[in-house]
Amino acid sequence: MMLRHSFEPIDNARLAHLCGTLDEHLRTIEVALEVRIVRRGASFAVEGATAPARRAIELLQSLYVRAARPIAAEALQLALVEAGHRGAQTESGPTEPGAADIVLHTRRADLRGRTPNQVQYLRHILGHDISFGIGPAGTGKTYLAVACAVDALERSTVQRIVLTRPAVEAGERLGFLPGDLAQKVDPYLRPLYDALYDLMGFERVGTAFERGALEIAPLAFMRGRTLNHSFVILDEAQNTTSMQMKMFLTRLGEGSKMVITGDPSQIDLPPGQKSGLDEAVGLLDGVDGVEAIRFAAQDVVRRDLVARIVEAYDRAMPVKKV
Repeated sequence: MMLRHSFEPIDNARLAHLCGTLDEHLRTIEVALEVRIVRRGASFAVEGATAPARRAIELLQSLYVRAARPIAAEALQLALVEAGHRGAQTESGPTEPGAADIVLHTRRADLRGRTPNQVQYLRHILGHDISFGIGPAGTGKTYLAVACAVDALERSTVQRIVLTRPAVEAGERLGFLPGDLAQKVDPYLRPLYDALYDLMGFERVGTAFERGALEIAPLAFMRGRTLNHSFVILDEAQNTTSMQMKMFLTRLGEGSKMVITGDPSQIDLPPGQKSGLDEAVGLLDGVDGVEAIRFAAQDVVRRDLVARIVEAYDRAMPVKKV
């Protein structure tokens, strides 16, 4: 099938941003949607199966509206993810009205769930005291959890954000790193800092640390505490032991939420050591106030290549579902 679309009135700057350097954006869309795009000036012809061709035309129209400025590769990838899932939803039937209309108060005005699983993940976080996000890298597990935490702090529904990770080496030893304990564990916590800086900005993150509204610490530092009126995130939870996970979950205090994220395919625990994430999801299945969402390669929003890498590893080394 071949579909055609022309943009009127012609805006050469928008067309250039839409197509990218040497039409690289068009080539990316062709590969992702398995279509062929031919452009002559402001006229586009899309050749391929009916559904992908229609999605390609809709995507081109959507991107053209946003093309007042150059379109970054990341923005194009997110648009492709959304286009793919919109097509899947259309083929499988109607979805819940307003499912993607969750608005989070962060510095990123365009932040929202890009896939059905991401939307459901956000709903779980907002509607439950304890939520699990389980799946491969690039699915937004940690980033969306931090966004919900920032939103809760902005709305004053919590008094502070507490972010933690187990300091488990991925094939390397902490003792060989220079510096004191804080300097040794800082690389493990860096992804959390990056998400906060992106969602709040450097100045606001610094201010939040100063007034005690923001805390980032290794998991071992959580022992013996009760976390009241806090939004608590445990990242890389696949590297917790059973006792560490129990210790963490029992820190939950009044007016608090917990989000636990992890990737069962990237466990760095010693051989034979059972992951606390695996055990906790099984034990808490059906417990009121606790929900879990499982992401897959189709939810990867980082880059399409990352999704293909995840799929290749899943085929070669299937991971047991937790």
